[in-house]
Amino acid sequence: MIKTKVNILFILPVCFVFYLLFLAFRYPLFYVVFLNVLKLFKTKDHSLSSLKSYIRQRGVVLLGEVLLTCWRFGESKEKNMKNLLISMALGVSLNGFSENVLTGKVTNVIDGNTIEMTTSDNELYKIMLFGVDSPELGQEFGAKAKIFLKKMIFNKNVHVTLQGKDRWGNRLGIILIEGTTDPRYELLEAGLTWTAERNPIPELELVKNQAREKGKGLWKEKDPTPPWIYRRQQTLTQFKSS
Repeated sequence: MIKTKVNILFILPVCFVFYLLFLAFRYPLFYVVFLNVLKLFKTKDHSLSSLKSYIRQRGVVLLGEVLLTCWRFGESKEKNMKNLLISMALGVSLNGFSENVLTGKVTNVIDGNTIEMTTSDNELYKIMLFGVDSPELGQEFGAKAKIFLKKMIFNKNVHVTLQGKDRWGNRLGIILIEGTTDPRYELLEAGLTWTAERNPIPELELVKNQAREKGKGLWKEKDPTPPWIYRRQQTLTQFKSS
């Protein structure tokens, strides 16, 4: 009796594995869905909000698989393996897009345009707001910009679309607080940040100019020093003193 139970315990998992392989062979969509479910359960946060964020990140992968599955419907069995291989390749390539998206909670605010966040995988990222540049902490409105951003974003859930890195290797991203509020516009409207020195985004530049015309925040000063000029001045001062 004990031997029979042991055999069953061994055979059932083997049969289940072969069944999964059959589904993956027969239905390319199942392959990526199964892998994504496995990855989801590896995360520590299994809440509904985490699930929604994950589906939003992986949606492009699943969409590609659905299209492939529809495309192969009704084809001969000889083409199933080819479809599976194409699905796997597409899944790998599309997953690259999801690597540019992060979701998590803000755990620290470094300055007026830099935050630290922890993802559902418990990974720590430092993100700088893309397209804006707030005053440094040594400048008059630097601390005010930091406090303003902290009140708005600290301990909040955020959705970050990465936009590459700056010349110093810092990650740049477009951040949405709770999936809706873009802090860049809030900072610009309050007159607590500049647009980027190089290739400013027209939409952000418009908001900055409106705050400037109203004399908000740092625009109360007649000729405020841009943060990039301030950083160069500090670097030059340190160089001379060394």
